[in-house]
Amino acid sequence: MEAPAHEQRDSILKVAVASFIGTAIEWYDFFLYGTAAALVFNRLFFPSFDPLTGTMAAFGTFAVGFIARPLGGVVFGHYGDKLGRKAMLSATLMLMGVATFAVGLLPTYDTVGAWAPALLVLLRLIQGFGLGGEWGGAVLMAVEHAPAHRRGFYGSWPQMGAPAGLLVATAVFSYFSRMPDAAFLAWGWRVPFLLSAVLIGMGVFIRLKVAESPIFKARPKQEAAESLPVMNALRQYPRQILLAMGARFAENGFFYIITTFVLSYGTERLGLPRTTLLNGVLIATSVHLVAIPAFGAASDRFGRRPVYLAGALGCGLMAFPFFWLLDTKETGLIWLAITLGIIAHAAMYGPQASFFSELFGTRVRYSAASLGYQMASVFAGGLSPVIATALLARSGGQAWPVSLYMVALAVVTLVSVWLSAETYRAQLTETPPTGDSLSEPSSRSPSPARTP
Repeated sequence: MEAPAHEQRDSILKVAVASFIGTAIEWYDFFLYGTAAALVFNRLFFPSFDPLTGTMAAFGTFAVGFIARPLGGVVFGHYGDKLGRKAMLSATLMLMGVATFAVGLLPTYDTVGAWAPALLVLLRLIQGFGLGGEWGGAVLMAVEHAPAHRRGFYGSWPQMGAPAGLLVATAVFSYFSRMPDAAFLAWGWRVPFLLSAVLIGMGVFIRLKVAESPIFKARPKQEAAESLPVMNALRQYPRQILLAMGARFAENGFFYIITTFVLSYGTERLGLPRTTLLNGVLIATSVHLVAIPAFGAASDRFGRRPVYLAGALGCGLMAFPFFWLLDTKETGLIWLAITLGIIAHAAMYGPQASFFSELFGTRVRYSAASLGYQMASVFAGGLSPVIATALLARSGGQAWPVSLYMVALAVVTLVSVWLSAETYRAQLTETPPTGDSLSEPSSRSPSPARTP
């Protein structure tokens, strides 16, 4: 017997909120590291290098976390497809929290020498491994619980966790960065990492209260015996996985340039106060938090591809104006540059969860979606601050090569999404759409998914 409509709404809202809160905490941990890499780690863990080389080394440890993400996606995706989505979410949250808390306790280079950056890399690997398994489980819980005609909107809720985590991480770091420089470098930077312990406890408690995905529970019993979901995903959906990877290049690479690389570019190249840049990221992230569900809802009405393509095009068009505005050194124009970049990103990030989920069948959806999402993180997001810093150094401080790099990322995404199937009218079954045309039947009457 189907649950009453109001109970269905309460159920999906509860799942969406839980996915949002848990994912926000995970991203708080991950983004905190990126902010510290841009402003602190080069001085405390790589002090023997000149400032530019030290920044590249710090961003190198930042990139290490992305290298571990596909492995986390494979491992947690395997068990998520076999045992369920819910069971994996608390495990990933705990893993991330322990690693983040430990970063706040690390000795610096002056205390233990080369062991300091080595331990920093190890903890970053653990962070990446945990986050690699987090995304797939969180978005599938939201998408698989959602009514068919609202998957874009509800799928955007765990996506909202990224700006929420960045907002909190940047706000906390900004607060402590106002301390005198000596005190901040001595102990102030550690406090945001140590606060992770409180947030993790809250997140695990909330996640234990939600029900398993109804679509996962409703699958045929024989599918539970699937031995290696990731191998079946690679055999059945190689094209979709590659296109999902390409679809992330602009979204992922552009995001870390405008939220992480911008901090080092502004402070070291332009000589701006770090609070000016951190406040700009805070303002843009607040807009991001609202824009993501708006674009997710738009994809329910107009389709995933048109919304996603608009975002990728916007990123490409912003590549040169972004640095032109930064180079004015005018606070308002700097904030405008970061905010416009974030809005273009949101047009891709909002529909992304539902778009990727709809590309794959239920029995391998966790593994396949995680592979497409996390593999791109290695080549796009993880390397983008390092590549941008290297291009800046090679050009003698000129930003135009970084802009060209951003345009290249946008082109990869535009081509990948153009070649992908439209999915917003697809049912979450074992036969997702495989065509590459935007044309769909003019009538649309999706049936709401049942919720417990």
